[in-house]
Amino acid sequence: MNLLEKIRKFLHWESSPKPHITLNSELYSQLLPFRTPLILVQMLMLIGTLGYIYIEDYTIMDAIFQAGYTFTTVGFGALKEGEFSAAGQIFTVTLIILGFTVFTLAIGIVVDVVGKGNLRRIVKERRMLYSIARLKKHFVVCYHNEYTLEVTKELRKNHIPFVVVDPREEIHQWAEEHNYTTYLKAEPHAELTMLKAHLSSAKGLITLSNTISDNIALIASVRLFEKEHSLPRPYYVISSAVSASDVDKLKKLGADTVVSPTKLTAQRVSAMAARPDMENLLEEFLYTSDNPLDMEEIEVPKYSWAVLKKLKETHIREITNTSIVGITKKDGKFMTMPKGDVLITSECKLLVIGTQRGINTTKELLRRRDKPKELKFV
Repeated sequence: MNLLEKIRKFLHWESSPKPHITLNSELYSQLLPFRTPLILVQMLMLIGTLGYIYIEDYTIMDAIFQAGYTFTTVGFGALKEGEFSAAGQIFTVTLIILGFTVFTLAIGIVVDVVGKGNLRRIVKERRMLYSIARLKKHFVVCYHNEYTLEVTKELRKNHIPFVVVDPREEIHQWAEEHNYTTYLKAEPHAELTMLKAHLSSAKGLITLSNTISDNIALIASVRLFEKEHSLPRPYYVISSAVSASDVDKLKKLGADTVVSPTKLTAQRVSAMAARPDMENLLEEFLYTSDNPLDMEEIEVPKYSWAVLKKLKETHIREITNTSIVGITKKDGKFMTMPKGDVLITSECKLLVIGTQRGINTTKELLRRRDKPKELKFV
């Protein structure tokens, strides 16, 4: 580590992360037509400066000044133009004509490049890619529809970053209308899109297309992307399906969670019919962002001191003021309301309910290798 890097680390000056796709080559191809007029401007300035030094015996600064405002045709009167020799006058007229020609060419190129709109689009997309590259543990939400709109509202409420991806041209209008700060107009299942969405630092992907084939293609592409790029952990993939057969199909393809709007609607309607008071309680508890209580699933590491301990021996409730309302075993079996004699096994997941502070304390407690000192006082 050199001195500059040490200073930057000490002052916490971290360079902004760069996206996998920078669009530098596309930007260069758009700016390439400007190369010819820029070279001509430099050449004419050099010729004009040398000409005035040789013909009119100007100093180098006077020659640069004279060449500059002659070449740009802004007018005369600052220096001794009235005393020009015949050669100086011919040279000046030639320089004015060449300058006018070069500037006309440059304006034509600017109008042509800007008029096509590709340069503006590339610059805008490039700026968006750098914004996406700064995100960490975000969700890539694919296909804009009524479900996507509600999902992004909830993600925003819970301060979870996200990127919306949709191949339709209207995504620009939808992004402005629904406050999508980071979005991409692209085919979600393409590998290039996954690189642009910075999937390597994402937490997961949500595909809510109304067409089952879109969800199938995207899930398969994401799992293939994981293998090809040798990522340390799999993405959490959430999808939607209408029928029960489609739900099973998407889970077999690699979706972690498949939501069926039809089934969810039926469950909620039946719950309201059977227990209206309980449904109101769930509405307040699960779906409001300002509720102090939270629920989270915590995985127990292999090295945790709590492995092979009975639930009552850990005294998690007394130490963290949280409650364990469920345990998911390593084989996927879920146990509700476990009793105190239940053993905590390696890599099982504890469903914990409590305040966010208590849940964070529980995480820290389970990640320790040695038995916590807090148990001595329980």
